[in-house]
Amino acid sequence: MKSTNGDVSGVSIDDGKSKPPGIYSDSLLGGRDVIKVVLLVTTVALSCLLFYKSASNPLNMVVSPLKTDCYSSKIRNETSLETVQEKKPVSELERVLINAAMEDNTVIITALNQAWADPNSTFDVFRESFKAGVGTERLLKHVIAVCLDNKAYDRCIEVHPHCYLINATDSDQLSGPNRFMTPGYLKLVWRRMDLLRQVLDFGYNFIFTDADILWLRDPFPRFFPDVDFQITCDTYNGKPSDKNNQVNSGFTYVKANNRTTKFYKYWIRSSRKFPGKHDQDVFNYIKNNNFTMNLGINMRFFDTVYFGGFCQPSRDINVVNTMHANCCIGLENKVNNLKAALEDWKRYVSLNTTVSETKWNIPPRCGY
Repeated sequence: MKSTNGDVSGVSIDDGKSKPPGIYSDSLLGGRDVIKVVLLVTTVALSCLLFYKSASNPLNMVVSPLKTDCYSSKIRNETSLETVQEKKPVSELERVLINAAMEDNTVIITALNQAWADPNSTFDVFRESFKAGVGTERLLKHVIAVCLDNKAYDRCIEVHPHCYLINATDSDQLSGPNRFMTPGYLKLVWRRMDLLRQVLDFGYNFIFTDADILWLRDPFPRFFPDVDFQITCDTYNGKPSDKNNQVNSGFTYVKANNRTTKFYKYWIRSSRKFPGKHDQDVFNYIKNNNFTMNLGINMRFFDTVYFGGFCQPSRDINVVNTMHANCCIGLENKVNNLKAALEDWKRYVSLNTTVSETKWNIPPRCGY
């Protein structure tokens, strides 16, 4: 007979006592593994309890880094969406101003219609002068061409980065050459003035420059510091603060502030009191009246040595900043004489030295 401690059918028996199933190390699931499972289940249960108790305060929840990132991303996206929804969409004018502005919120503005924007017309000569000027090419990226008709706009976007179209039902009346003081010319002038008022309302300083002006040197060093309103002259009497200078509004530098904004609004309103007059005439009527004086607006008038024109050409090409085809009647006449003056400038620059005598290849009074 075999001992009871022997091996019967491959099953080990020890003193007739068996170990609890699943606990001993020889089983399919060892003791250490069972302990790990118990600890894992306990951890999950505690985590769920903690998650449940913290649900009322999501920002204090203890979750995995992955869930935290996802939640934060969702919060950021929702916040961004709310910001976009709350922010009013900018106008097309403000969009162009933002894209063209210098760091101090200054822009350079010119106005074009189809005749002035056509190939080989004033806009091409205007842009060429920036490229031929001293320290001016970098300023071209801050120029906004305000277009008064669709054809001018179409031409502008072919050659220039910042173009703005004024939507006008009477654009056909604004697209031609519009000789000085004709009804079409006056519409151009006052449409331009209202645009400049809007620019000030948006908080942007501006240089307004007619497109029949050559930019030969950077004008900023010649501007008077801390002055609200600065303007060029057809003729200059030698005193920069004298309001008796004969102004030309084709080139103005204006700081955006409460005084200038009110002044431009008043200037435009005053055009109704003086029908048939352009902006320069109306300026002369209002520059010394009580409203303007009470505004306390600080004005200066530019010397034609630095900001010359065909009325009074600069006497010194070594320091001139701009040349204006004022006192020049007819678009073709303007373009031809601007090209001649630009060639004079290019010859001067090629000399790379100062000259003792200034000669401009433009006829007296430019056919005035």
